[in-house]
Amino acid sequence: MSDDSQQPIVVKKIKKGGGAAHGGAWKIAYADFVTAMMAFFLLMWLLGSTSKGDLKGIADHFQTPLLVAMFGGSGAGDASSIIQGGGQDLSQAHGQVKRGDTKSERKISEKRMKEEFERLEKERLQGLKVDIEALIEASATLKQFKNQLLIDITSEGLRIQIVDEKNRPMFDRASSEFKPYTKQILREIGPLLNKVDNRISLSGHTDATPYAGGDRGFGNWELSTNRANASRREMITGGLDDAKIIRVLGFASTVLYDKAQPQSAINRRISIVVLNKRTEEAILGDGKEAPAAEVTDAEELTARGSVPPPAGAPAR
Repeated sequence: MSDDSQQPIVVKKIKKGGGAAHGGAWKIAYADFVTAMMAFFLLMWLLGSTSKGDLKGIADHFQTPLLVAMFGGSGAGDASSIIQGGGQDLSQAHGQVKRGDTKSERKISEKRMKEEFERLEKERLQGLKVDIEALIEASATLKQFKNQLLIDITSEGLRIQIVDEKNRPMFDRASSEFKPYTKQILREIGPLLNKVDNRISLSGHTDATPYAGGDRGFGNWELSTNRANASRREMITGGLDDAKIIRVLGFASTVLYDKAQPQSAINRRISIVVLNKRTEEAILGDGKEAPAAEVTDAEELTARGSVPPPAGAPAR
């Protein structure tokens, strides 16, 4: 037998295994890749739809992430300023402003609020007018003087005028001493005016009859002022809060009720004005120029020097 016949025969068998485990690993890696790509595209979409101002705010936030924690506030812009805002506008470097809250919108809003306030104030004054008219009707004493009480709404507020009648004067001639019935009228009206917060202006008026007698230099200007001040004292005696009166004026005969008859008794009167807020602010403006407004009341025009006094001496 030859040597070749003695060589052993070796059979190599390759056992294949582990394919199942190896075949699933790539799927996990691919899923991670797809998730990362989705997150990337989502981030790019968000950045593309964000305004430049908000992007700057986001960048500033990540540059100083502890700004709000250290200084307080509702956002980075709020924390960097003492100006407190009302929104989350990240584009605001100092203080935060509500989106869309522009200066023009704020101006319109303030105008509407002012108009609403004036409307409500006018309703309150109208209600006070009704109360005073009801008081006159309910009082037997005041009802007989109804024709001498003139009540209306003017540009300054609610005006109550107590006027003379030919045979029923409020004062003694050339005097600031009230008749008893006038004192009663003023004392009953005074407490009613405490029902509103508005301040009060008082003014005295005479007719165009020249003042006769008295001390030298004393005329209708002084007489009308004294009568206005006398009305102040009587209303306070009746219960009116003294702090509500902010103006006492004497106009002599410069503001006649009946211009066609300058010497008529109706021109001799006391005017009580429950002032609206606009007029009150103009009076208390401490010399500052008041905003332009439609003023038609003769008393306000006279106080500003727009109505010159008539020629001749003042009156009774």
